[in-house]
Amino acid sequence: MNIYTTDKIRNVCLLGHGGAGKTSLAEAMAYLGGLTSRMGKISDGNTVSDYGKEEIKRQISIYTSLIPIEWNGTKINVLDTPGFFDFVGEAEEAASAADAAIIVVSGKAGVEVGTERAWEICEKYKLPRMFFVTDMDIDNASYRQVVEDLTALYGKKIAPFHLPIRENEKFTGYVNVITEQAYKWEGKEVKECDVPEANKEYLESYRETLMESVAETSEDLMERYFGGETFTENEIRQALRVSVNDCSIVPISMGSNILCQGIYTLMDDIVKYLPGPDSRTVAGIDLKTNEVFEANYDFSKPKSAYIFKTIVDPFIGKYSLIKVMSGVLKTDDLMYNDEKQVEEKIGKIYLLQGNKPIEVPELHAGDIGALAKITAARTGNTLSTKSHIIRFGKAELPKPYTYKRYHAVNKADVDKIAQSLQKIMHEDQTIKAVNDSENKQMLIYGMGDLHIDVIQSRLENEYKVKIDLTKPKVAFRETIKKNSDVEYKYKKQSGGHGQYGHVKMRFCASGDLETPYVFEEEVVGGAVPKNYFPAVEKGLQESVLRGPLAAYPVVGVKATLYDGSYHPVDSSEMAFKMATIQAFKKGFMEAGPILLEPIASLKVTVPNDFTGDVMGDLNKRRGRVLGMNPAGNGKTVVEADIPMMSLYGYCTDLRSMTGGRGDFEYEFARYEQAPSDIQEAEVKERADKVAEGNVE
Repeated sequence: MNIYTTDKIRNVCLLGHGGAGKTSLAEAMAYLGGLTSRMGKISDGNTVSDYGKEEIKRQISIYTSLIPIEWNGTKINVLDTPGFFDFVGEAEEAASAADAAIIVVSGKAGVEVGTERAWEICEKYKLPRMFFVTDMDIDNASYRQVVEDLTALYGKKIAPFHLPIRENEKFTGYVNVITEQAYKWEGKEVKECDVPEANKEYLESYRETLMESVAETSEDLMERYFGGETFTENEIRQALRVSVNDCSIVPISMGSNILCQGIYTLMDDIVKYLPGPDSRTVAGIDLKTNEVFEANYDFSKPKSAYIFKTIVDPFIGKYSLIKVMSGVLKTDDLMYNDEKQVEEKIGKIYLLQGNKPIEVPELHAGDIGALAKITAARTGNTLSTKSHIIRFGKAELPKPYTYKRYHAVNKADVDKIAQSLQKIMHEDQTIKAVNDSENKQMLIYGMGDLHIDVIQSRLENEYKVKIDLTKPKVAFRETIKKNSDVEYKYKKQSGGHGQYGHVKMRFCASGDLETPYVFEEEVVGGAVPKNYFPAVEKGLQESVLRGPLAAYPVVGVKATLYDGSYHPVDSSEMAFKMATIQAFKKGFMEAGPILLEPIASLKVTVPNDFTGDVMGDLNKRRGRVLGMNPAGNGKTVVEADIPMMSLYGYCTDLRSMTGGRGDFEYEFARYEQAPSDIQEAEVKERADKVAEGNVE
């Protein structure tokens, strides 16, 4: 592949609802650009971008794929992203590296929640965008309805560039709104024809919208427009390019991915209207001078590159996907990674066509490529030279809140599972593996149940280790409400020295749920010698790790040693420790033991129409709604306190309740007394495990 300068590059990410046709559009573009000799199909598992085993098996996109396509002297770097919400981290990584976006909408399914989500991503990363309506070859596809729905959502900035021509229920051609010319497909040829009567009314309406938008780009054009003048095609195109770049116009085009119709005009429009890196701005910090470094994809400035994604594959190896922010990156360049404080030599530079690496000697500012075997590099790192150490801001990826507990099927695989998960986490930063040592469980966090299922499947198929997923154990705590006064005498005689330890202790609530216990001694007259006090405290330390009620950690207990006795020969630290452990069990159970459950502060962001449903559901989950705040864009934030155990499965339920439009986040707030039925169930479960001999 040729080397392209900054002005001849277009970085475009494909966004949209799952199943809207992003991958098949990328396939059609690759075919037209000459990358493939025939178009692959998702159902056949032979597309350029969906090459992963999980993607082929599930027939959905799971990872972002890069496909560089040469088109009329320009390189279009197509970033094909997943549409399912569980893999939104992949879409956001792509958006952070792109300079523009194409939001793909199915003409059959219409505007879906994924369309709205894609728009929100574009707003977050300030990306110029255009819509492409697919499935126009299907009978019940309605381009007109999509245009109306998008206009209702986003206003007058929605501007159709093309209109479909249908004859006998078939998609046969299109009308160019800018030139007012119609074209029909005859085999592989496109021939000009008259604008059909059925299209004239809509052509007039859509063109009027376009001309208003063109007129608004300058006072001169506005005066001419109101004076009744018509603009030349060149003036229209120049004005539209400006308007598309500042997001005041969002074009709509359409076609059929499967028939490869409308794709040619789309690729032309990408080159004509969507911005290249040279018209975008980007800045970082020069860490040597602490000044802002205006990179702005300028090839003449010091070299710098941002790693926006990492691919770790057991078969094709590790690749760091980079966007060159300034300068020209060449083979054998020495690049410094400030975050890892390591200087590494760039080996080979690649362009990735799906999973096929193509070696190139250099990448110019604004271009996207891949570096192999940069061992220390991680997603979000900046590469620069030691003379100009630069750091760019990291993409803010969504935080995972859905989690499950996992066990190794084969205990010998525990270390291998940890290493494999580490590699997967390098690749996907919306995955988190946590060792919850307090509750003796390992947890996997993801963006949803499907995300976690894919991790499980990848571990088995790619890394050859199996895990079981189960419901996580809730981090309950135990404490007491009343007071107790107990004594325990630990006495053993087994020939020779015996064991003797005798303690009298009082237990009560300390009032501090942050600390497990408070220990005090009020022994008088040396009934228990001072040298045994540490042994008593050691007994308490061991006792609070697993409470007598249901084997959860104990908090908020005050223990006072006030009396006891000892034997000058048989007493030992061990004996007093054991006496304390038994006294604690007895005293704790006599002091009104209760179970405390963790409470989370929950924020649920939903469209206003769904607030009633969400609040009703929270009440069913024992949540307490604290208030509602407007979030803008027709959304409301519902704030509530809710038991952590009630949040299991909430991601799936919220999506179901809100049609995928709801988001939530939470953080641990405090502990509160669990209801009696919850406490009884936990105590019974503990007793059953003890009876079965299955104590964790």
